[in-house]
Amino acid sequence: MTTVAFHTLGCKVNHYETEGIWQKFKEQGYQRVDFGREADIYVINTCTVTNTGDKKSRQVIRRAIRKNPEAVVCVTGCYAQISPGEIMEIPGVDVVVGTQERDKMIPYIEEHQITRKPINGVSNIMKNRVFEEMDVPVFTDRTRASLKIQEGCNNFCTFCIIPWSRGLLRSRQPEHVLKQAQQLVEAGYKEIVLTGIHTAGYGEDIKGYDFADLLIDLETKVKGLKRIRISSIEASQITEKVMQVIDQSDKIVRHLHVPLQAGSDTVLERMRRKYTTAFYKQQVERLKQALPGLAVTSDVIVGFPGETDQEFQETYQFIQDIGFSELHVFPFSKRTGTPAARMDNQVDDQVKNDRVHRLIALSEQQAKVYASRFEGAVLEIIPEEIERNDQNQQTLIGYSDNYLKVQFQGSADLIGQVVKVKLKESGYPINTGELVTVLDHPNLTTSSL
Repeated sequence: MTTVAFHTLGCKVNHYETEGIWQKFKEQGYQRVDFGREADIYVINTCTVTNTGDKKSRQVIRRAIRKNPEAVVCVTGCYAQISPGEIMEIPGVDVVVGTQERDKMIPYIEEHQITRKPINGVSNIMKNRVFEEMDVPVFTDRTRASLKIQEGCNNFCTFCIIPWSRGLLRSRQPEHVLKQAQQLVEAGYKEIVLTGIHTAGYGEDIKGYDFADLLIDLETKVKGLKRIRISSIEASQITEKVMQVIDQSDKIVRHLHVPLQAGSDTVLERMRRKYTTAFYKQQVERLKQALPGLAVTSDVIVGFPGETDQEFQETYQFIQDIGFSELHVFPFSKRTGTPAARMDNQVDDQVKNDRVHRLIALSEQQAKVYASRFEGAVLEIIPEEIERNDQNQQTLIGYSDNYLKVQFQGSADLIGQVVKVKLKESGYPINTGELVTVLDHPNLTTSSL
């Protein structure tokens, strides 16, 4: 049996797509093996969000070639879409496919096995207006299922290469989203994470149907779904209609990731973000009213070209005012091909580093404050992994609906189930709890386990 191994770099969308590509191989009778093992075919799903992403992708490609020089090495993903020529120049790369037409990957590989000639299957992404269907009815390694609902982005922020690697916004047809959501629930998943490149932009290219409509349909038409998590939503996409749906929903969790990038209006303008800090704050405050106890996480870029001490201070102060439950902090990284990489007044690395550390410290402080509000509360957790603690006791680790990472003692058969856990000790990055009941088996309590 022909073996295939996968390695995924980058975001949730890439992980989803690797699973989609594996489904295609599985249907053709291929056997999946670990990437560290010798395989007949290696598929590397690359990232290009930073120049470092490109570099890491090249390292992984070379690792596969060294592992088995006779194998067919196929490179796909964002770096492949942006720089196919650069990848084709790496000796040992056989097939390159970008971020579309993944159904041609196996035919290309089979063609290469006959001709032994390298194949560049990358086409112009900017001409594509159709969402590429890739069904993932089950995930290899996850207890939370992702569901990709859209592709591409129309925003063209000055620091971002992604519209060029993913193309313009395309939405998946609602009936396909609902069909796959139902498949995932039937496969045993209790929570679905809606994901995409510009997730809540869903529906901007569909007449008379939008993101709020999709949320309503997922809630009312998918039988057995317990939790809906939105992977990311821009402040500008939280329309009045979306706000009402979130307010009335029983399934949308109390956690939203709302990218900020900067808390200074002048920096936001240079980034070409489509909101002001005042608008962002207003949106978050309304969300917190709609979902009491809401966890708001965010992304922040530090040291954007021209960022002064004053502008950084504005960002720091703004983050203090909002009160996030956690931040992902990134130093600005020049991405070749973006307007920001060519801007004057690039910020010194040492200055960037200092600012990053200050924001990470602030994020940790805010995360601890947020978690402490739930000490003594009973939360719904879906355990995802098992560890053994210092006393060699079995510990389960999972996330609450409001995205607190919680560890507690319990048996392995609870993985993927919704359980109630009392938070005993809050902390960061992990909280400690005690199992109360298993929701799908309410008669099971800690005393009967």
